[in-house]
Amino acid sequence: MPLITISVCKPKSNEFKSLILDTIHLALQHVGVPATDKFQRVLELDAEDFRFDTGYPDVQGARTSDFVLIEILWSLGRSVKVKKEFLSFLMQEFSKKNIQPENVMLVFKETQWENWSFSGGRLLHT
Repeated sequence: MPLITISVCKPKSNEFKSLILDTIHLALQHVGVPATDKFQRVLELDAEDFRFDTGYPDVQGARTSDFVLIEILWSLGRSVKVKKEFLSFLMQEFSKKNIQPENVMLVFKETQWENWSFSGGRLLHT
């Protein structure tokens, strides 16, 4: 179960946020995540609360106020090959939808299966 968090500068339209989230979910499905496994949140922050370097470390061009920081928390065990396939697909889809890949930063976070309680306090994978 991936938990997706995107951080963006205010103001962003619902259309913009949905485009980002829907594209991320499409890329997750591309690497085997079920369509119904959809848990997402948006942190829309004032500029003074979302500080980022416009060029670090190797941005081609410069980040803009449409910069998107994506955090994917998912279970441990996905290979580097799967992560690269996910990133490649995601960036291709963003390009098709006029979201600039150079304006996107993504962080994978991994946790053990026993750290997920999907509902009712039950640990299904213990």
